[in-house]
Amino acid sequence: MQLALAIEKEPSDEMNIVNSTRDEIWQTLKENPKMVVDWYRTRWEHMQGADLLFLCRSCYGGVVRFRMRDGYMSTPCGAHEPIHPGVFARRVAQWSTRVAGTTFFHRGYEESLERARSGDVVYCDPPYAHSQAILYGAQNFTLDDLFRSIERARKRGVFVAMSIDGSKKSGEKSCPIEWPGGLFAREEAVNVGRSMLRRRQMGGETLEAEVVSDRLLLTH
Repeated sequence: MQLALAIEKEPSDEMNIVNSTRDEIWQTLKENPKMVVDWYRTRWEHMQGADLLFLCRSCYGGVVRFRMRDGYMSTPCGAHEPIHPGVFARRVAQWSTRVAGTTFFHRGYEESLERARSGDVVYCDPPYAHSQAILYGAQNFTLDDLFRSIERARKRGVFVAMSIDGSKKSGEKSCPIEWPGGLFAREEAVNVGRSMLRRRQMGGETLEAEVVSDRLLLTH
């Protein structure tokens, strides 16, 4: 799970990343953006099968999923066009500026939520219960554990926002989520557009019936 912690009293942000490999990417993006560009360009130019083909081409829709028992990447094969190194370099330049004041940590979300104090803002982006059961090794994650951590933070005056499943298929399919009464003060629907994976599956077709809406839960 990604967890962003905005400290109200100091002009800085924190981001907690459970996956150590992703943490390395963000740390390097902040400290040495040129290295991130070189990583990508080297693999683009040499076209190494284990790097470019496996990670960019085999990963369906750019979504990474691993099986717990053996670490096998279980995302099915599908079309995924990697971006050109020049475009990638421009995106790195933009994001390295955005994260310049952010500190990245590789640790469990529980510890980061415990660090938050009154007036801090925390955004939680957990694996979605109806679509991301094994995304980034989420097999051991439970929403109930997260809710307990959020409740403790809320009682200390921490403002917590959390995104989770809302509805699919343009509202025809609801994704029910239960949470403890009184934990969240507000619920907002956020239209996130048409399903990314369905775009891959239904190439060339219109997707008016595949609009996805996320649920944004707010403690205040």
